Amino acid sequence: MNYFALFNLTPSFVIDTTALAASYQQLQKLTHPDKFATASERDKLIALQKNAQVNDGYQVLKRPLSRAEHMLELRGVELQHEQKTMQDGTFLMQQMEWREQLDDAQHAVDPLIALEELDDEVAGNSKALIDELGTLLEQTNDAANESAANLVRKLKFLFKLRHEIELKEDALSDF
Repeated sequence: MNYFALFNLTPSFVIDTTALAASYQQLQKLTHPDKFATASERDKLIALQKNAQVNDGYQVLKRPLSRAEHMLELRGVELQHEQKTMQDGTFLMQQMEWREQLDDAQHAVDPLIALEELDDEVAGNSKALIDELGTLLEQTNDAANESAANLVRKLKFLFKLRHEIELKEDALSDF
């Protein structure tokens, strides 16, 4: 399913989120199962399936990382459920350093400040990679697609790390 087509958007990493939201609202109204309460069982099932596609598509397109994955999938680059390991040694070393910082933060003089500083660093790296990803996805050649896929892999790690930082901050704030 091409979610860009479903929402009548040009496939692009940079999208008009206002247009996406407006299209989502319109499609929700058209496909909402309540609208088909008196329809045949077949029509109810179709409406339910279409409504699920609308919801899934909106969730995919509203987030930059999943939008990038979807664009790559449309280009034949499958990243979902892959088992490919990262080949970038420098990034692997950086991952280990960030993991150490995350573990060491609880022993810092002010753990919340240590976590905030780590999160700021990871957020800065994420933003830089997202900017680079946008540039790569403007191209449609195989080399750009593979480079974009590698950036998506890195961003998945960074997003997961930021979530873990947030969980630690929440745990420390609960005292």
